[in-house]
Amino acid sequence: MTSGDVQTDIRIVADPEITEEVVSAFAELIPQLSSSNPPPGRDELQAIVDSEASTLLLALEGDTILGSLTLAMFRIPTGVRAWIEDVVVDDRARGKGVGDLINRHALDLAGQAGAVSVDLTSRPSREAANRLYQRIGFEQRSTNVYRYEL
Repeated sequence: MTSGDVQTDIRIVADPEITEEVVSAFAELIPQLSSSNPPPGRDELQAIVDSEASTLLLALEGDTILGSLTLAMFRIPTGVRAWIEDVVVDDRARGKGVGDLINRHALDLAGQAGAVSVDLTSRPSREAANRLYQRIGFEQRSTNVYRYEL
Protein backbone atom coordinates (compact mmCIF):
# COMPACT_ATOMS: atom_id res chain seq x y z
CA MET A 1 0.00 0.00 0.00
CA THR A 2 1.30 3.46 -0.80
CA SER A 3 0.49 6.65 1.07
CA GLY A 4 2.04 9.77 -0.40
CA ASP A 5 5.73 8.97 -0.80
CA VAL A 6 5.74 6.34 1.95
CA GLN A 7 5.68 2.67 0.93
CA THR A 8 4.02 0.61 3.62
CA ASP A 9 3.05 -2.92 4.54
CA ILE A 10 0.38 -1.59 6.85
CA ARG A 11 -3.06 -3.13 6.88
CA ILE A 12 -6.24 -1.80 8.46
CA VAL A 13 -8.42 -4.20 10.43
CA ALA A 14 -12.00 -3.38 11.39
CA ASP A 15 -13.54 -4.62 14.65
CA PRO A 16 -10.67 -6.92 15.63
CA GLU A 17 -10.79 -9.67 18.20
CA ILE A 18 -10.01 -8.04 21.54
CA THR A 19 -6.92 -9.85 22.76
CA GLU A 20 -4.45 -9.02 25.52
CA GLU A 21 -2.21 -7.55 22.79
CA VAL A 22 -4.98 -5.14 21.77
CA VAL A 23 -5.64 -4.13 25.38
CA SER A 24 -1.89 -3.60 25.93
CA ALA A 25 -1.60 -1.53 22.76
CA PHE A 26 -4.39 0.77 23.94
CA ALA A 27 -2.61 1.12 27.28
CA GLU A 28 0.29 2.62 25.30
CA LEU A 29 -1.70 4.52 22.67
CA ILE A 30 -4.33 6.35 24.73
CA PRO A 31 -1.80 8.24 26.92
CA GLN A 32 -0.31 9.56 23.66
CA LEU A 33 -3.74 10.95 22.79
CA SER A 34 -5.08 12.11 26.14
CA SER A 35 -3.60 12.58 29.57
CA SER A 36 -7.03 13.03 31.15
CA ASN A 37 -8.67 9.75 30.14
CA PRO A 38 -7.56 6.28 31.21
CA PRO A 39 -6.99 3.60 28.56
CA PRO A 40 -10.00 1.37 27.92
CA GLY A 41 -10.02 -2.14 29.28
CA ARG A 42 -11.08 -5.31 27.54
CA ASP A 43 -14.80 -4.76 28.30
CA GLU A 44 -14.82 -1.19 26.95
CA LEU A 45 -13.00 -2.22 23.77
CA GLN A 46 -15.35 -5.16 23.29
CA ALA A 47 -18.33 -2.82 23.69
CA ILE A 48 -16.99 -0.65 20.85
CA VAL A 49 -16.55 -3.69 18.61
CA ASP A 50 -20.00 -5.06 19.53
CA SER A 51 -21.84 -1.78 18.97
CA GLU A 52 -23.72 -1.24 15.71
CA ALA A 53 -22.92 2.48 16.01
CA SER A 54 -19.13 2.18 16.07
CA THR A 55 -16.30 0.53 14.22
CA LEU A 56 -12.88 0.14 15.81
CA LEU A 57 -10.07 0.30 13.28
CA LEU A 58 -6.53 -0.84 13.96
CA ALA A 59 -3.50 -0.15 11.79
CA LEU A 60 -1.12 -3.10 11.88
CA GLU A 61 2.32 -3.79 10.51
CA GLY A 62 2.72 -7.52 10.92
CA ASP A 63 1.32 -8.16 14.39
CA THR A 64 2.32 -4.74 15.71
CA ILE A 65 -0.48 -2.28 16.36
CA LEU A 66 0.62 1.13 15.08
CA GLY A 67 -2.55 3.11 15.59
CA SER A 68 -6.28 3.16 16.02
CA LEU A 69 -9.39 5.11 15.14
CA THR A 70 -13.05 4.80 16.05
CA LEU A 71 -15.69 5.53 13.43
CA ALA A 72 -19.10 6.32 14.90
CA MET A 73 -22.10 6.20 12.56
CA PHE A 74 -25.77 6.61 13.30
CA ARG A 75 -28.97 7.53 11.49
CA ILE A 76 -30.75 10.78 12.24
CA PRO A 77 -33.77 12.29 10.41
CA THR A 78 -31.49 14.08 7.93
CA GLY A 79 -29.37 11.06 7.03
CA VAL A 80 -26.44 8.99 8.21
CA ARG A 81 -24.01 10.87 10.45
CA ALA A 82 -20.40 9.78 10.71
CA TRP A 83 -17.75 10.93 13.14
CA ILE A 84 -14.11 9.97 13.40
CA GLU A 85 -12.99 9.87 17.01
CA ASP A 86 -9.86 9.12 19.05
CA VAL A 87 -7.36 8.87 16.21
CA VAL A 88 -3.98 7.94 17.58
CA VAL A 89 -0.78 6.78 15.90
CA ASP A 90 2.04 5.47 18.05
CA ASP A 91 4.91 7.95 18.30
CA ARG A 92 7.26 5.27 16.93
CA ALA A 93 5.13 4.89 13.78
CA ARG A 94 4.78 8.54 12.81
CA GLY A 95 5.82 9.38 9.26
CA LYS A 96 4.85 5.97 7.86
CA GLY A 97 1.49 7.11 6.49
CA VAL A 98 -0.50 5.32 9.21
CA GLY A 99 -2.78 8.29 9.94
CA ASP A 100 -3.53 8.76 6.26
CA LEU A 101 -4.34 5.09 5.69
CA ILE A 102 -6.56 4.61 8.71
CA ASN A 103 -8.51 7.84 8.08
CA ARG A 104 -9.06 7.02 4.40
CA HIS A 105 -10.27 3.54 5.36
CA ALA A 106 -12.77 5.12 7.77
CA LEU A 107 -13.94 7.51 5.04
CA ASP A 108 -14.51 4.56 2.69
CA LEU A 109 -16.55 2.73 5.34
CA ALA A 110 -18.65 5.84 6.02
CA GLY A 111 -19.34 6.30 2.32
CA GLN A 112 -20.37 2.66 1.96
CA ALA A 113 -22.79 3.13 4.89
CA GLY A 114 -24.48 6.07 3.14
CA ALA A 115 -22.89 9.00 4.97
CA VAL A 116 -22.48 12.08 2.80
CA SER A 117 -20.00 13.73 5.15
CA VAL A 118 -17.69 12.79 8.01
CA ASP A 119 -16.88 15.07 10.92
CA LEU A 120 -14.01 15.09 13.36
CA THR A 121 -12.45 17.46 15.84
CA SER A 122 -8.79 18.02 16.55
CA ARG A 123 -7.12 20.27 19.06
CA PRO A 124 -5.21 23.15 17.42
CA SER A 125 -2.06 22.05 19.28
CA ARG A 126 -2.05 18.79 17.27
CA GLU A 127 -0.47 20.55 14.31
CA ALA A 128 0.65 17.46 12.39
CA ALA A 129 -2.80 15.88 12.75
CA ASN A 130 -4.49 19.05 11.54
CA ARG A 131 -2.20 19.20 8.50
CA LEU A 132 -3.02 15.55 7.77
CA TYR A 133 -6.78 16.14 7.92
CA GLN A 134 -6.52 19.12 5.59
CA ARG A 135 -4.29 17.16 3.19
CA ILE A 136 -6.90 14.36 3.08
CA GLY A 137 -9.59 16.92 2.23
CA PHE A 138 -11.28 17.79 5.51
CA GLU A 139 -12.32 21.42 5.68
CA GLN A 140 -12.56 23.44 8.86
CA ARG A 141 -16.18 24.26 9.63
CA SER A 142 -17.43 27.53 10.97
CA THR A 143 -19.46 26.26 13.88
CA ASN A 144 -19.57 26.28 17.62
CA VAL A 145 -18.80 23.11 19.47
CA TYR A 146 -20.48 22.88 22.84
CA ARG A 147 -19.89 20.44 25.65
CA TYR A 148 -21.96 19.74 28.73
CA GLU A 149 -19.97 18.05 31.47
CA LEU A 150 -21.86 15.45 33.50
